[in-house]
Amino acid sequence: MASEKILAQKQSYVADLKAKLDASQGGVVFNYGGITVAEDTKLRKELREAGVSYEVVKNTLLKIAIKGTDLEGMSDKLEGTSALAISGSEDPLAAARVLHKFAENSKGKFEIKTGYMDGEVLDITGIQKLATLPNREGLLSMLLSALTGNLSGLARALDAVKTKMEGEGEVA
Repeated sequence: MASEKILAQKQSYVADLKAKLDASQGGVVFNYGGITVAEDTKLRKELREAGVSYEVVKNTLLKIAIKGTDLEGMSDKLEGTSALAISGSEDPLAAARVLHKFAENSKGKFEIKTGYMDGEVLDITGIQKLATLPNREGLLSMLLSALTGNLSGLARALDAVKTKMEGEGEVA
């Protein structure tokens, strides 16, 4: 039987983990068991630079933290060694992006198990789709590009109408 001190520590850890999950928009659970220490160090550095928190978690404690929440559907994927990467508020897709890239380069030694975005549990396919989306700056750039393209097209069309009307002598 666990001592009261250890039980209190575990309860505190679960409460903190639940608070982190509740406050986050997205995260990924993955199996880190097949990677070397050097690869793990490199992964931690990439995640840290992307604003993603990373921690190894015990499956039973994570299951307790997600019990009764929208993320409870992840429980069936929590087996073996598990780590949790939680995206910061700046870029909710950062964890998916970094881990997807790492998984592609790891030649099968690294496995993404499950993840979530805005309270919805995602499978590997969903995480891969999110990982290929551009970041916020990329999306804004695409939007501005589309808007300026439409505006310049409108300006050319209006200029063509004006030129045509001038040619017909209708504009003074």
